[in-house]
Amino acid sequence: MIKLIIFIIFISSISGILYIFYKKIPVLTTLPKNGNIGFKEHKIILKAEEKIKKFYDIFEKQIWLHKFLSWIKCLILKIEVKIDYLLHSLRKNQQSKKKK
Repeated sequence: MIKLIIFIIFISSISGILYIFYKKIPVLTTLPKNGNIGFKEHKIILKAEEKIKKFYDIFEKQIWLHKFLSWIKCLILKIEVKIDYLLHSLRKNQQSKKKK
């Protein structure tokens, strides 16, 4: 029974999508084929597009993430060296106390 209900919902959804697509075909055919709508000739829009592309490229290449992770790695290495130095000095002190 549940499978029948799910199947009916699926078929009605597909038929609804096909109906909407059938109604929009005349509108879609009137759109330009190359995607130009006449606004790209303005210099302001071209500059804004270039800035957005540069901004998007920064995040796409994950430059900020790379810099942040590199900084964290350096910080962790510095802390690790300090801890190692403290452990070494503690061990040295312990050995000197054992000898006395």
